[in-house]
Amino acid sequence: MLYSTVTPAAKRQLLRERLTSGELLRFPGAFNPLSAKLIQDKGFEGVYISGAVIAADLGLPDIGLTTLTEVAMRAGQIARMTDLPAIVDADTGFGEPMNVARTVQTLEDAGVAGLHIEDQVNPKRCGHLDGKAVVDSDTAIKRIRAAASARRDPNLLILARTDIRAVDGLQAAVDRAKELVDAGADAIFPEAMKDLSEFEAVRKAVDVPVLANMTEFGKSELFTTEQLAGIGINIVIYPVSLLRLAMRAAERGLDTLRAAGTLKPAVGDMQTRARLYELLDYEAYNAFDSGVFNFTLEPTE
Repeated sequence: MLYSTVTPAAKRQLLRERLTSGELLRFPGAFNPLSAKLIQDKGFEGVYISGAVIAADLGLPDIGLTTLTEVAMRAGQIARMTDLPAIVDADTGFGEPMNVARTVQTLEDAGVAGLHIEDQVNPKRCGHLDGKAVVDSDTAIKRIRAAASARRDPNLLILARTDIRAVDGLQAAVDRAKELVDAGADAIFPEAMKDLSEFEAVRKAVDVPVLANMTEFGKSELFTTEQLAGIGINIVIYPVSLLRLAMRAAERGLDTLRAAGTLKPAVGDMQTRARLYELLDYEAYNAFDSGVFNFTLEPTE
């Protein structure tokens, strides 16, 4: 009932422990707190909070228009509703190294278990679009050093995302990944890898966990969890998938309403009231109310 009873510190420790298990951790993207509860209910290992989804939820493109305040608020709303560890997209850290440090502490306070900082120029753009630009090694290293030094909980996972593959090729991505690990990154997020062999090259080059982004309509093929686990990938995210599924279903429903003048033909595709109440744990709220208000008010004169 209400928020998760698992503390942010415990979630961070859980994530750290599971990353040493050798298993592939699956982090579907939550587009709101309710979808985070659904991800937990379906048995996944974590929740991902996408910057692109936060921007889209605000009706904005993913081009660096969102602010730290907006991201932290949404991340906190999502993270507090699930027992699972949550990883959030922190873009470029929202500014220079001092801004990166503030970003880390603000998101730590929001209750996330991990966050990633990328090496694109600021403002950034979607990692699977053409025309990206990345910062030089010195700037990228300073961002990660600032992030690693700013955290107060040593279990907060600092992931370094590099977008340099699309700009300078695979070897540049391998070299950048090594530099970012030396700078203090706990894990590497190589963005927009072309094929499985490129993910494998990064995996072999570093001795920290590696994250794979399986976003639809992007530069990377949608590999299976078996394929990714087979080359030693540690975390896989599906950042925009639930939003895309939900929005496509919403489009179909609105088309039906316009065409038929009623949503009766679409009721079979809807989540039932009973299922929604189950996810929201209505029964626990009712029990709480009964336990608090369990007396009879005497009439007064």
